[in-house]
Amino acid sequence: MELCITNSTRILNLNSLNRTGLPLSVSLKNSTVEFMNQNYFNSQKLSSFSRQIHLYLHQPQFHRSPVRIFASSSSSVALGPEKDRLPADIEVTESPEPNSTVRLSVEVPEAVCKDSYKRVLNELMKQVKIPGFRPGKIPESVLVGFVGEQNVKKATVESILKRTLPHAMTSVTGRALRDSVRIVTKFSEMEKNYSSLNSLSYDVLVDVAPEVKWNPENGYKNLKIVVEIDNDIAAQQAAEEELRRRHKSLGSLKIVTDRGLQVGDIAIVDISATTIDEDESNVQNIPDAETKGFHFDTEDGDKVLPGFLDSISGIQRGETKSFRLAFPESWRQEHLRGVQAQFTVECRELFYRDLPKLDDSLAGKLLPGCTTIEQVKETLLQKCREVEQTAKDQATDNAILDQLYKMVEIDIPQSLFEEQGRQLYGAQLLQMQAGMKLNEQQLAALSSPKAVKEFLENQRENITNVIKQNLAVGDIFKRENLQFSTEDLVKEVENSIAELKQQKQEYDEDRVREQVQDILEGAKVLEWLREHAEIQYITR
Repeated sequence: MELCITNSTRILNLNSLNRTGLPLSVSLKNSTVEFMNQNYFNSQKLSSFSRQIHLYLHQPQFHRSPVRIFASSSSSVALGPEKDRLPADIEVTESPEPNSTVRLSVEVPEAVCKDSYKRVLNELMKQVKIPGFRPGKIPESVLVGFVGEQNVKKATVESILKRTLPHAMTSVTGRALRDSVRIVTKFSEMEKNYSSLNSLSYDVLVDVAPEVKWNPENGYKNLKIVVEIDNDIAAQQAAEEELRRRHKSLGSLKIVTDRGLQVGDIAIVDISATTIDEDESNVQNIPDAETKGFHFDTEDGDKVLPGFLDSISGIQRGETKSFRLAFPESWRQEHLRGVQAQFTVECRELFYRDLPKLDDSLAGKLLPGCTTIEQVKETLLQKCREVEQTAKDQATDNAILDQLYKMVEIDIPQSLFEEQGRQLYGAQLLQMQAGMKLNEQQLAALSSPKAVKEFLENQRENITNVIKQNLAVGDIFKRENLQFSTEDLVKEVENSIAELKQQKQEYDEDRVREQVQDILEGAKVLEWLREHAEIQYITR
């Protein structure tokens, strides 16, 4: 079985760069092209980046995917696939910048500039047709005059950049993050420099793979994790509740006429509440506690305000009861914690359940395929145990990941931050689209550069923590020499592509492979960490 061992960060490969398809002059006019100006957001569809994260959204084993990050597609230049032979060497000075960025100051000698100028003229000779002159036999002065001297200079500067940039990038080969290259010198300055000196200089910024510093060193090898498990996921209890729910669904509701409310009934009630204050003039309504026509199932009495069920026990249809209760300090709405309230409850309707006898004759209705109640109970318990284990594993993974980002120090490149932010925002939009069915106008507003920029600013801390988690996971995979089989990679790629095709989603097979690889690496790291960590489970 062949095993896969991969690097922790995607690195720029100068020999596999593809052209953007844009004229170089177009991509250089704004020297510091922001990612917002890229065509990631489109009102017609959710754009390419959301399709790229589609794979992440369909991985059941991760709540917060521990995949590694890729640099954003913010390169402001198109690089040729091969390095062109130059008539003279260029001079490149490398200097560090904040956020794992390197500045490359490039000096292009006169010989390279002259050679590029000749190449531009030769290309124009082949393309330009001037009456009275044979192709390839146009005098230089006539050709320049026809095309325009300024246009020739622009084309020459573009040629110089296209030929020299791959050479300049040699010093960061193996470190540069993919698609993070941007020329920061204004094109107009380069034109001016070339015109006056017949040479060229420009600066390039490129993000490099950030270093992951552990504090303490190798601290991930001695993790002590406390995992809180919800009581709701106890398998036995959940199985009993599910059986009860299914049994209730087979019953019918009948109106109570001769008694008050008791456990097992369903009441239709109107609820209002006000605050209780020593200063009676300061009484205020509590909107969050008010409702009309609330269907109160008394068997869910433990899920509402403590004391509420006892306070309305015995209430009859058409009757109103008033009582005082305090919201507990653990109440989910913080502004109500500890608040003393006066409740008024009017019972509009009162029903009891007429349930069929729970015997083997109901087995097939409770769970198709079952013939006895005992078989129903065993099957439900088994399913709930699977859910319980999944929830337990998920809670464990989340607790581990939450520990990791606190143990690393990383100088995060801006391109990584922007890419991760776009992925998170894309996931959010997909969820909103699935739940709310946004129209094109709403989608265009939510996917606008302004909306994305606000998201990145508001979620900076969260995005940063996710990046730290992801890079920490990648670093552990590399440090511990973890592996996964090529067969697993091929199988998961095939499954993911099949799913994308079924949902008629566009995809890039190489990107799908990289994303699947990230997920497999994340799974291996979490498996390793669970084996080596000290884990304590507590029920809340």
